Amino acid sequence: MTDSKQPIIQIRNVTKRFGKVAAVDNVSLDIMAGEFFVLLGPSGCGKTTLLRMIAGFEVPTEGQILIDGQDMSRVPPNKRPVNMVFQSYAVFPHMSVADNVAYGLKIAGVGRGEREDRVKEALDLVKLGGFESRMPDQMSGGQRQRVALARSLVMRPKVLLLDEPLSALDAKLRAQMQFELSDLQDEVGITFITVTHDQDEALSMASRIAVINKGEVSQLATPSDLYEFPANRFVADFVGSVNIFEGKLIIDEPDKAAVDCPGLGKVYLNHGVTGPHGADVWVALRPEKMYLHVQGAGKAVEAAAKDAP
Repeated sequence: MTDSKQPIIQIRNVTKRFGKVAAVDNVSLDIMAGEFFVLLGPSGCGKTTLLRMIAGFEVPTEGQILIDGQDMSRVPPNKRPVNMVFQSYAVFPHMSVADNVAYGLKIAGVGRGEREDRVKEALDLVKLGGFESRMPDQMSGGQRQRVALARSLVMRPKVLLLDEPLSALDAKLRAQMQFELSDLQDEVGITFITVTHDQDEALSMASRIAVINKGEVSQLATPSDLYEFPANRFVADFVGSVNIFEGKLIIDEPDKAAVDCPGLGKVYLNHGVTGPHGADVWVALRPEKMYLHVQGAGKAVEAAAKDAP
């Protein structure tokens, strides 16, 4: 059994180039066993390419990917201890739910009795028990998504890869499936790696998030740390609602700082800022951590932010 304190996936200085373009640029990170890990970033940032390299559908130009300590450089996709749920679900339309879920087991030569037991177990996990004889065209988008999940889980992979698994669903169903995916991951206990560009989705599901920008990891952190302490302007602007102001650092002490922002006034922070007096800085203020007050007629409006990043 995999030690939950050890990384199940190790990505070491991985680069993937398409011609002269580096879709993934010297990425290194560890993903721990049992994590719900999210690769978050805008379209075209390289997150899906990274996921496809873990799955084996793309080969790194440079670097190394290890799964459970084994170098995957010469291991084909069908021999890796991972399974992938695609954005389009890829459910076979001519097969029943049970046949869809059992397909991988049948190809692997698993006997009929064991296949039936494992299909039932997988369908129960995704709350589709009793749907064995249904055809995909008789099911909703959320139900077809669950069939795709069951088909992957029935193979008992060490890692489940999900490529924007909720993007085809409407907003209400997507919110519901976020909680169901999180609960399912807790129940089965295997590592989930999900790609998404939806920040709310990432923040609600992940145990840790890697924010990807232009093929690089901008920040790797828990959802709360990512929101409260963004590492740079891109992360602050991309994750959550935020107001960003440019100004000059006028007070910098260990437990407080102040930035003079043109057109806004002084922004007070309850922590220090590393930088010389008068340095140009950016201040990111979350709406829920900001209040405004007027100090006398004709004076500038001052903004105070508690725990502002």
